[in-house]
Amino acid sequence: MHFESPLSFLLLLLIPFLSWIRYRRAVPGTLRFPTIQNAVKSGKSIRQQLIWIPSFLRILALIFLTIALARPQTGTEQIRDITQGIAIEMVVDRSGSMGQEMEYRGMKTNRLEVVKQVFKEFLLGNEDDLKGRPSDLIGIISFARYPDTTCPLTLAHGALSPFIDSIKLVQTREEDGTAIGDALALAAARLQKVDETIALQKQHGDDAYTIKSRIIILLSDGENNRGKRTPLEAAALAAKWGIKVYTIAIGGEDSETSIQTPFGVYKIPGGQGVDTEALQAIAKQTGGSFYQAEDEKSLRSIYEQIDKMEKTEIESIKYIDYKEVFLPFVYMTLFLIGLEVLLRETIFRKIP
Repeated sequence: MHFESPLSFLLLLLIPFLSWIRYRRAVPGTLRFPTIQNAVKSGKSIRQQLIWIPSFLRILALIFLTIALARPQTGTEQIRDITQGIAIEMVVDRSGSMGQEMEYRGMKTNRLEVVKQVFKEFLLGNEDDLKGRPSDLIGIISFARYPDTTCPLTLAHGALSPFIDSIKLVQTREEDGTAIGDALALAAARLQKVDETIALQKQHGDDAYTIKSRIIILLSDGENNRGKRTPLEAAALAAKWGIKVYTIAIGGEDSETSIQTPFGVYKIPGGQGVDTEALQAIAKQTGGSFYQAEDEKSLRSIYEQIDKMEKTEIESIKYIDYKEVFLPFVYMTLFLIGLEVLLRETIFRKIP
């Protein structure tokens, strides 16, 4: 038990002093006897033998009152985790060129599918080198001709896997293109308002969560050829808002990609391949890093490097949660005083 005001116990020193004053001022009661001999012969009655009880009750009441004034408290040790997470926008190219063949764990698929699987490993963990990002705020933006918010920034990571699976290659020529600048600007705008997002999510979660930093991981295999903003204009916005951008160029060689659509096979020329210069400039302007991936292994290695550089900090704070328990002592004080008054006015009442 803990006492918030232990100096109150000094009041106990007054009890002997007050008892002595009361004893000095006490006026004994009187009864009439014809002779002194009759009074002596009568001896002490049970009432006289117990006459000390009211005074004892008062002393006991003062002790309980003193304990109540000292504010007794019981405490339970609590451990609170203060998390400084990272707000991450994953920005992935889903243009037609991302349909180029690539292997994932020995099975042939396409670039986009490999990117999606390694995305999942980075975000959710792979029980190997990637431990996942359970304490980070994650959002996903996919883009081709236009950027789309695939998944808004969220701490509910259980929803990430189906959102990642929902990212598909473009199906028509009208959808195709590579709007790197617009996608980057949208991601930066989402992160610029991350404090509002956190405030909304804290209403249903832990209020000890804060954002340590904001980053964008931008992956593309092409060059900016659509959209209103250039990549460098979008990078300037990110830099202005203190957002670091990691850029990943996947592939790089000229290619021709075939996509099966409801209207037949759609062939997309590789063009000039990935614009590494633009991606390097974006990373440099925002304080991030540029990487190039040729296959699944190199892509996973890149995410491992980013995972090591961007660490979430979790601090555990121990504290004691105290609960006031003075009321029982107050109730006991009132009970003892009431009992004392009752006994003094009835059984132990003095007759002048």
